[in-house]
Amino acid sequence: MFELVKADAGSAARRGRLHTAHGVVETPIFMPVGTQGTVKSVSPDELRTLGTQIILGNTYHLFVRPGMEIMAHFGGLHRFMRWDGPILTDSGGFQVFSLAKLRKITEEGVHFQNHLDGTPTFIGPETSMEIQATLGSDIAMLFDECPPYPCERAPAEKSLDLTTRWAKRCKDWAERNQPTAGGGAGRQLHFGIVQGSVYADLRERAAKSLVDLGFDGYAVGGVSVGEPEMEMLSAIEHAVPFLPADKPRYAMGLGTPPQMIEMVARGVDMFDCVLPTRVARTGTAYTARGTMNLRNLKHARDERPIDEDCACPACSGGFARGYLRHLVKAEEILGLRLISLHNLHFYLDLMARARRALEDDSFSSFRAGVVNLYQSETEIP
Repeated sequence: MFELVKADAGSAARRGRLHTAHGVVETPIFMPVGTQGTVKSVSPDELRTLGTQIILGNTYHLFVRPGMEIMAHFGGLHRFMRWDGPILTDSGGFQVFSLAKLRKITEEGVHFQNHLDGTPTFIGPETSMEIQATLGSDIAMLFDECPPYPCERAPAEKSLDLTTRWAKRCKDWAERNQPTAGGGAGRQLHFGIVQGSVYADLRERAAKSLVDLGFDGYAVGGVSVGEPEMEMLSAIEHAVPFLPADKPRYAMGLGTPPQMIEMVARGVDMFDCVLPTRVARTGTAYTARGTMNLRNLKHARDERPIDEDCACPACSGGFARGYLRHLVKAEEILGLRLISLHNLHFYLDLMARARRALEDDSFSSFRAGVVNLYQSETEIP
């Protein structure tokens, strides 16, 4: 299922290949986030043109709307959104704990009022797996409890123990029901989620417990929830060494370009993040020379594209910075689309460059270049 193609000599980074029911994913990889069955403002054909290999769908949001009856009618998420490549769905745990109103956590699962209309709703380990089976994702995440930051040790430990028990129930459900990916293309894969907050021994315990249960891959969760960057990196460092080398590793909800490259250096293979489309809505573009705020007045008469060396539709199409600034200031949808396409291209290309650097033994210099660039405060001309 997962091939280790090449390991970096100077770090824990590795070049891999993940086989799923709907195709092969070359790693390290970035997964655009399609929370509600769409990557915001971007069509499936455009995602393919950008080089997208795999996208992420959201269990909680799709369960709440349009609901599983509609999803079953369409035969799963692949057919519903017209995407024929691999899909990973998260378990819904993070959204339940961050969005749900008046939630009550029990051994059974979580009772809550959904964020749309306050309707009483329940999701537990088995429910989450059933939803993801209906969605037909290639990779389904196990239902977990995501503790907040900061979190005292006692509640963090209690939360971890609950997540571990829920992971066993998810595993049992999957073994009983043998869910397949959309269209019966092949076996659905299942990833465990390492929790443990900021506590090194809890992260180690979580990783070892999940490995003992045995899953197709492993994620590090409970990161990017408001903690300082060093705590985020520490959470990865305290989990990854205890995960098997022959299984993919996924850092959930990360991150900025230098964060992702630093995570790659620590042995992470897969990433997802809403930043490329979220910051596009405020006029921010990622470039090979740092971030660019297109709302700034200095761009008003600038006839250059965002990045003259970029092959994305916005840059190769010749859309001027001045025009993009106008679209953003006027809150025109085209501005959001063009900058989103650019940012997604940048993220996907960054991972492609990381893969090439690993292949030709230049990852160390590539890593230093990316990290140093984004630590610089130099204004992009």
